[in-house]
Order: sequence, then C-alpha cells, then structure tokens
Amino acid sequence: MTTVRHGRPARTRWWRLRRNPLRRSSYLVEAWLLLATWVLALVAAVAGGVHMAGVVERDVDTLRADRHAVQAVLTENAVGTTSSVDGDGTVQAWATVRWTAADGTRHTGVTRVAPDSRAGGTVRIWVDSRNRLVPTPATAEQADLQGAVMGAVAAVTVGGLVLLAGWAACARLDRGRRDQWDAEWTRLDRQWGGTRG
Repeated sequence: MTTVRHGRPARTRWWRLRRNPLRRSSYLVEAWLLLATWVLALVAAVAGGVHMAGVVERDVDTLRADRHAVQAVLTENAVGTTSSVDGDGTVQAWATVRWTAADGTRHTGVTRVAPDSRAGGTVRIWVDSRNRLVPTPATAEQADLQGAVMGAVAAVTVGGLVLLAGWAACARLDRGRRDQWDAEWTRLDRQWGGTRG
C-alpha cells in the first residue's frame, strides 16, 4: 500500500528559468525582471542612503562653519520669565541679551539662558554671519547621527520605490497572462461546443 502524504507541495526553485514546453515567455521575462528589480533596489538603496547621509552631513557642517560663538551680556534677569525644558532635560528660561559684533555694531536679541541668570551676567550665544541669533550648531557626532538616520530613511524609501515598481510590472505580467488564459479557454470552449463566451 502506498503512503499518501498530505500537505503543501514542494516548491521548485528557479522554475521560471527552467526549460518547459508549458512555460510561457512571460515567465522568463518575469524571472529576469525580478532579478533586475532586487539588484537595482539594493544598488539604489545603498547609493541613495550614502548620498543622503553625505548631503545631510555637508549641510550641518556648512551651518556649523557659518555660526560662531560670542559673549553676550544679559539686559534683564531670567528669573520670572517662562521656562522651557531643553532637549537634554535642562531647564532654561528666556532673557534679552546684548552683544557687539566684530564690526563694532551692537545687537540685542532674546535667547535661552539658565533660569537663575541675572542682568549684567555674561552668556555664550551663537550668531550667524549676519549677526543674527541662531541655535547652537550640531556637534560632529550629532551631524554623523543625523546623516546616518536620514541615509537609512533614504535607503529604505528608494529601495522600497524600486521594489514597488518591480511589483507593479510583475502584476502587469500576471494580468496579461490571466487575460491570455481566459482568451484561450474561451477559444477551446467554443471548439468543444461549450457555452462559454
């Protein structure tokens, strides 16, 4: 007596590339399309990620080169002003400061300082090339982290778009095969005297 095995049939690898009298040419096209899609997705993801990481790091470096620290004098007490918690958990308050630019002009602005800062005290502030108050620039480590995160996002996005385009092309091939099978079954049904079509 023969043993009957139930379950899922074994998958045949590379079946689209094997010679077979029943294999349609669209299966061969699909096999090469899938291979090209995966290779292109990998290459595009790596290239896009590396490019984006480099762009972000260059932008942060450019910002850092444009900004410089100066000493400013507080014109008011920071006590009693609205405080905020900084990204690293430090409590800071807003206060007006005054500083002198390299060309001798005086400027004033509002910046965040320690909550117990008093008028007349000095604080370190960051200004750009036009002597406007700007946030503290990112450190080299922060620039690397931002570049890595944005590079990873770009890699996933670019690779995903390539895979999505490949999937759409394969779906188009499947739709064409289904239409072709439907037309052949209709033709055979008429030959056999059926009522289909």
